[in-house]
Amino acid sequence: MKKETVDLLKRLTSVNGVPGYEDEVSELIRKELPETNISYDKLGSIICAKRGTSDRPRIMLPGHMDEVGFMVKSITEQGFLKFIPLGGWHIPNLPTQRVIIKTSKGNIHGIIGSKPPHLLSEEDRKKITDKKDLFIDIAAKDKKDAERIGVRPGDPIIPDAPFIEMANPEYLMAKAWDDRVGCGMFISVIKELAGKKHPNTVYGVGTVQEEVGIRGAQTAVDVVNPDVAIICEVGLAQDVPGSMETKEHGSLGKGPQINLYDRGMIPHLKLRDFVLSVAKSEKIPYQLEMLEGGATDGAAIHIHAEGVPTIYVGVPTRYIHSHTGIIHKSDYDNSIKLIHSLIMRMDEKTVKNLQNK
Repeated sequence: MKKETVDLLKRLTSVNGVPGYEDEVSELIRKELPETNISYDKLGSIICAKRGTSDRPRIMLPGHMDEVGFMVKSITEQGFLKFIPLGGWHIPNLPTQRVIIKTSKGNIHGIIGSKPPHLLSEEDRKKITDKKDLFIDIAAKDKKDAERIGVRPGDPIIPDAPFIEMANPEYLMAKAWDDRVGCGMFISVIKELAGKKHPNTVYGVGTVQEEVGIRGAQTAVDVVNPDVAIICEVGLAQDVPGSMETKEHGSLGKGPQINLYDRGMIPHLKLRDFVLSVAKSEKIPYQLEMLEGGATDGAAIHIHAEGVPTIYVGVPTRYIHSHTGIIHKSDYDNSIKLIHSLIMRMDEKTVKNLQNK
């Protein structure tokens, strides 16, 4: 992986953007792709058009800008914050995690707290932590002090986790891989296309509010009106203890995941076979995956208008929907190589053949 790509991923994961508060991410994408034609839908999704030798076919590369996070619900009289999750969280993972609250007066730091084990009965220790029992400690003296600091209900709360190149530098650890890795994918692909003739127009799209109901994709697809869509996402890595029952699970370092099924979409079969054939011809390693417990922006995009041939390509990621995840550099690079190779082949005739019986 090139140093500039590492730097891009660091920038993307370091900015903050929970559902409904994606402005920092959108602004970063705008700055990264100044040569594209930038537009927006009315929910805030950013659309970056890179025209090739033809307006059609239109290739949509969506990656959602939002990360899982929280929102301030209320302030207790003692100055602690009650909160609601934005996106899917496994609640027992939350206690003692650091967070950032974006207030009207700037960012402040806090920690997710719960009753210490020393004060729990033996019976309570066996129970799964309940969301209602959690709170955020910002070291405020009382409610008035928290309000003085600038906290208000509705303020977004973001995981506090730095970007790190690990001891083995092929591995990167950061927050928000889901789905800043997807934003990075379409940025990298468009940069790779600079100065090259491609027989289509490519739309890199940073969508909003995917984690709370795949909302931005529904509006952005109306703007783009694509002929094909390649969903840029994280994949589900399962190469950890407790998840390695078979060799079929996604592993870091073994290539991007081409998804055969998720709860929102079965990929277009001709497009799937085309992607697999290109991967094989270009000798790009890949893994086949099924996401049985979630969906992507493809759920909305593939049923737009008369239908859009759509497939989901994911970079395997450990520990998604938590404070911190891990990816492998080669998986990202091979994802870019695969999508770039597809785009260079997707002329009008090829795409029409995908759509026709």
